[in-house]
Amino acid sequence: MRLTNFSDYALRLLMFAASHEQRLVTIEETSRVFGISRGHLMKVANQLTRAGYLKAVRGRSGGLSLARPAGDIRLGEVLGVTEPDFVLAECFGGDNCCLITPRCRLRTALGEALSAFIGTLNRYTVADLVLRPEDFGLARVAKGAPGSAGTAVLDPAT
Repeated sequence: MRLTNFSDYALRLLMFAASHEQRLVTIEETSRVFGISRGHLMKVANQLTRAGYLKAVRGRSGGLSLARPAGDIRLGEVLGVTEPDFVLAECFGGDNCCLITPRCRLRTALGEALSAFIGTLNRYTVADLVLRPEDFGLARVAKGAPGSAGTAVLDPAT
């Protein structure tokens, strides 16, 4: 099983925003820090904003911040919004044509495994992922950086 890049980027964006709770983070800086396409990250941010995980501030000094406390955002919950499905095998999908589904024991085992996976992730919140800003490789403080409203922020350009 592998999460989509979309979900991976969503978790990274939430973690980055939570790690910089004292200021807004921008798509541009997050894109640079993680080496992620700016366009793809914009789609991720849009979905997280619509789902109520991020708050977007428009304009020259705009950016993103968590819309809820990091301790209230469960990882399994985020994946429920960002993953297209958790169809582990044909029998989990709507177009199931497997002949042995009514008697198959594999479906039960996979269902239990999926429940355990989501259950484990729901024991963790974004607060559990918070790092220090310098852990993202942000090297120096810059005054007046975009999104900072003239306050000192860590500059990801170095």
